[in-house]
Amino acid sequence: MRIVIAGGHGQIALLLARELARRGDLAIGLIRDPAQADDLRAAGAEPVVLDLEHSSVARVADVLRGESADAALFAAGAGPGSSAERKYTVDRDGSVTLAAAAEAAGVRRFLQISTMGAGSPPAPGTDAVWAAYIDAKTQAEDDLRGRAALDWTILRPGRLLDTPSTGRVTLAAPPLARGGVPRADVALVLAELLASGAGVGQVLELTSGEVPAAAAVQSLS
Repeated sequence: MRIVIAGGHGQIALLLARELARRGDLAIGLIRDPAQADDLRAAGAEPVVLDLEHSSVARVADVLRGESADAALFAAGAGPGSSAERKYTVDRDGSVTLAAAAEAAGVRRFLQISTMGAGSPPAPGTDAVWAAYIDAKTQAEDDLRGRAALDWTILRPGRLLDTPSTGRVTLAAPPLARGGVPRADVALVLAELLASGAGVGQVLELTSGEVPAAAAVQSLS
């Protein structure tokens, strides 16, 4: 299986690339900075230099076709310290562009990494940049849910942790009690969703828990 990942140099994307390589699959990571290419290769991924934020749907579709993608995954984000404006141009518009490109290229399977808190208005008094982030993620989710041509899954992790994988999670439709989850376990769940094809048409929230990741994915209706 060949999976094109937008935001290929992100921490979750690199962890996922390693997990996919271990399973005999290939991650193709989209990156803006050519200097990041060696990091992707070290993780077992194939780097492709493409600035999703400033690329057309047609250009991205050409990449998906050229890489013979079986699935596309949106893992990009404007990142800490970015402006409210870039939450929309990256976290929302980047996902919209990749999803539209997947439709155009005939790549049906599409996974989107969102965040717990999306789908609801930000709480009153929320920092303006954080509010923009939640709003952008919500709009990206809304766009994806309207794409009947895609077999989509939206994954909303809780607070991301840099601790080692436990391999055990809580994975369920919202609302899920707030909690943290290691990035490595987010990557593990994504790999299981890709391998199994489970979770199509579902919004799922994810925190650490007691259920092995593979079993949690298999239990999805």
